Amino acid sequence: MLTTDDHRRDSAGLRYVYPVISRRAGGVSIGINLNPNNACNWACVYCQVDNLTRGGPPPIDLDCLERELAGFLDDALNGDFMQRQVPPEAQRLMDVAFSGNGEPTSAAEFADAVGVVGKVLERFDQKGKLVVRLITNGSLMHRTEVQSGIHHLAEVGGEVWFKMDRATADEVAEINGIPWKMLKTSKNLEICAGLAPTWVQTCWFALDGLAPSAASRAAYCQLLRPLAGKLAGIHLYGLARPSLQPAAPRLSALPARALLDFAGQVEKETGIRVVVSP
Repeated sequence: MLTTDDHRRDSAGLRYVYPVISRRAGGVSIGINLNPNNACNWACVYCQVDNLTRGGPPPIDLDCLERELAGFLDDALNGDFMQRQVPPEAQRLMDVAFSGNGEPTSAAEFADAVGVVGKVLERFDQKGKLVVRLITNGSLMHRTEVQSGIHHLAEVGGEVWFKMDRATADEVAEINGIPWKMLKTSKNLEICAGLAPTWVQTCWFALDGLAPSAASRAAYCQLLRPLAGKLAGIHLYGLARPSLQPAAPRLSALPARALLDFAGQVEKETGIRVVVSP
């Protein structure tokens, strides 16, 4: 049986398609992994990918992706997949999510892969019923081909979950493992929100036993305040599964109260809706 703790990419024995129970989506999410080589352009300290490496994905076999998604959807909708592998309370399909073991938009075929997903959903009469989500770090939003893919995503009724864990360059370097300018986050978020409904997703946790500081919380609110009215909302979530990165011993979950308090602060100071998943 699948659980919210089990997000293995090979659980269905396929190259690109994998099912998970998503606590944030509220049921079964069909994952699309365009980074089967475990390569990413970021190196987040909380990442659950084993043997994570820097880089981008190999060429994507779009025909294989189409076969796998069609076969899995057929089993989920018309077969006994739900009864075999999903607890009764989660036996509903919620979305198709580009996520996986690295940054999905780093695949040269990303826009074409969105097209494949749209075609398969239409074949199974699921277009407009299953949400198509892109879970991204947003770092490549300036690329024309990435923007094209997100435009296609919006055309099939999709949305973007845009990672923003912290709002200062020093914290992003420590948490996400990259040198960064926060102005780029603001610009990329604005681009993304202009193409498709966009949620910010933020992993909120303690590092070395310390919760994010008051200055960190203030910087977060300050960066997002100008985007009020442009974003669909914020997903604020805690640590659900253990990190498989070297920094794992430094991480610890915060109590639910801390996340709820921060959510209240964000809503008050930015006017943006916050959904909390402790």
